[in-house]
Amino acid sequence: MKGRTDAPRDRGWLVGIIFFILGVGTLLPWNFFMTASMYFNSRLNKTERSNGTVVSNKEYYFNNWMTLLSQLPLLLCTLLNSFFYQRISEMVRIAGSLVFIFILFILTAILVKIPMEEDRFFSVTMATIWFINSFGAVLQGSLFGLVGLLPQKYSAVFMSGQGLAGTFAAIAMLVSIASDTDPETAALGYFITPCVGTLITLLSYLLLPRLEFSQFYLDKSRSYEVETTDELLKVTESVTAENGNLYGDANDSLANGGASGEEVDVEGAGASPKQAFLTLEQAEDRDRKSTIMEVFKKIWVMAFCVVFVFTVTLAVFPAVTVDVKTKYPGKWEPYFISVCCFLIFNVCDWIGRTVTTLVQWPPKESRLFPGLVVSRVVFVPLLMLCNVQSRSYLPVLFSHDAAFAFIMTLFSLSSGYCVCLSMSYAPQLVAPKDAETAGALMTFFLALGLSIGAGLSFLLRLLV
Repeated sequence: MKGRTDAPRDRGWLVGIIFFILGVGTLLPWNFFMTASMYFNSRLNKTERSNGTVVSNKEYYFNNWMTLLSQLPLLLCTLLNSFFYQRISEMVRIAGSLVFIFILFILTAILVKIPMEEDRFFSVTMATIWFINSFGAVLQGSLFGLVGLLPQKYSAVFMSGQGLAGTFAAIAMLVSIASDTDPETAALGYFITPCVGTLITLLSYLLLPRLEFSQFYLDKSRSYEVETTDELLKVTESVTAENGNLYGDANDSLANGGASGEEVDVEGAGASPKQAFLTLEQAEDRDRKSTIMEVFKKIWVMAFCVVFVFTVTLAVFPAVTVDVKTKYPGKWEPYFISVCCFLIFNVCDWIGRTVTTLVQWPPKESRLFPGLVVSRVVFVPLLMLCNVQSRSYLPVLFSHDAAFAFIMTLFSLSSGYCVCLSMSYAPQLVAPKDAETAGALMTFFLALGLSIGAGLSFLLRLLV
């Protein structure tokens, strides 16, 4: 949506800061569970000894199941949110989701201190991941629709916040590893962090309706009425001016004609009332919202791009990348995955998203952009050929830590950049009145890409 000339100023850029915080809050559940994969695997894959003999532990494939059960509810709930968002108030959808996410994070933190048999712990954790990402999907879909009502730069700020959520989680994990406390206490501190983050996100959202700038843009009924009224007034003034000029000419001609005895055709002088009514009706038609299919036909290229980007990303991250081992065991080993996998990915993904506020190339009409998106598929074999352990089929071509870190840097930079461009371009391809529908549709396709990638991760991990 373009900024209007009568819009108030965003004082202190407070609305921008709030949407940045909301962006961070939407991806806290996914990132904190994903980054804590080492903690979950340590609780699930314990090696037991029986009469001095090592008993092989059960393989839970935690990373694959976590990825799949995070993205399937995202897809389903985003789809449901697209149909029911008009029946359930925005406040209930956003604030309610944040409250439930907060409660589930508290439950996860409590479970750190509760001893539990591995199978039961796995089941409880998977159920928590399913529900917390379900509420996260409703939250994300609602906020994408909300930010679509504001000027375009706020969408980029919101997505930049989403990119920083992973960095926040990776730093929290590094702090917990570096602490001198026992693993249980470190894990407890780690899971308390998103509780605080979710609470701050909720308070930020509750502050939003109190700000004059956000009130102006987020009051949908007023926004729609102002745009419709302005358009109708312009048409009415145009028709009136045209008729006035024509009837004025006719009156002049009548006066002159009366003096000279000439006949004047008054009926042909101006537009008829019926024509004026049709013009007003056409203006109203332009302001009616398009159907979902009409909007999809305009944004299908961007929808394909966001699906493909996330399919490639989730196919190997984190299910494959989290099993890469360092070439230098020792003190560096506990930090290797947190730094080279999660921190590098999230920092570079955030940089890629943030760069789009300064540079937007290729342009939205260019065929180069879909080509750039498709070219990212090269990262799938590159990452599978890194030092992933254990492996059955493929050789190791990139065993050095630096090679893995370099590939991850390019992989994550391109992911953040292409995703943010796709999500930012889509609302620009439709009329302002359809921007919210385009945002909701793109959120669905984003979730579809994540789900396809999560499903493929099982197959790709087996092929390594």
